[in-house]
Amino acid sequence: MPGYEPRLMSQFADIDDASKRLAGVGYLPSRDISTSAFLMDRLEKPVLIEGPAGVGKTEFARALAASLGRELIRLQCYEGLDESKALYEWEYAKQLLYTQLLKDKIGELMVGAGTIKEAADRVAASDAVFFSERFLLPRPILQALVNPKPAVLLIDEIDKADPEFEAFLLEVLAENAVTLPELGTIKAKHIPRVVLTSNNARELSDALKRRCLHLYIDYPTRERELSIVRARLPGVPEKLAEQVVTAVGKLRKLELKKSPSISETLDWAQALVLLNADTLSAELVAQTLNLVLKHEGDVEKAKGQVHSLAASSV
Repeated sequence: MPGYEPRLMSQFADIDDASKRLAGVGYLPSRDISTSAFLMDRLEKPVLIEGPAGVGKTEFARALAASLGRELIRLQCYEGLDESKALYEWEYAKQLLYTQLLKDKIGELMVGAGTIKEAADRVAASDAVFFSERFLLPRPILQALVNPKPAVLLIDEIDKADPEFEAFLLEVLAENAVTLPELGTIKAKHIPRVVLTSNNARELSDALKRRCLHLYIDYPTRERELSIVRARLPGVPEKLAEQVVTAVGKLRKLELKKSPSISETLDWAQALVLLNADTLSAELVAQTLNLVLKHEGDVEKAKGQVHSLAASSV
């Protein structure tokens, strides 16, 4: 939200407080989710959230940040992500500009140097000037540690990163600090709340798991998903909402390449309202399956079930 400044709030008082505050920012948690939110906040431990894509893992981090009044800082993981891309880099253009501005001073520094080695030693003695925090450009992990205000650090889809990157994270998660060769160890100004998400693309290391609380988020129950639809899309007719949620539940039981997520349930319900639908007919199912299923093979498989999918919810 443009111009929005999060207002730091107190820690969660208990599980019910966590549930109420998460719901207050539009995230309807299960009891397991509320419990994990409460414990990670009070224990100041990271939480590793696993589960299929689209069940609200990333959204949990956003809701956690909003409910605690903390800034959300996100690191999107990918194959080849390394320490430098996640931690910091030097603003070399700025360093060069300073060098040009200070060239007269550098010239004065060189006066009287009898050898190249002596000149190099004098320049080396001034390294701290050019490798200081004024030239440091923090990336997400360092940004979360040095942020003047408490933050939530989201390390999204950690399973996409290489195992070597996990090893680097261990110091951050265990010590809430990082070591920079040029500056030494930098400790967190405020201990960030850390959320790691994984879609189970690969097995994560035991060392990483030991440092985290664990939460598995599966597809929601019918009742919880219906509550989400009601909360997010209050304009959807009740019968239509029930039919959509029931139909999505049936789709998830098929052997699909990608089962529909909660966001696709919401997209489907919203689209049906725009089509002036009050109920879900077999014809409407056939016409709009592409909104909820993202692979042609899945759409073709589901088309054989359109009458079952359109049946009234019980």
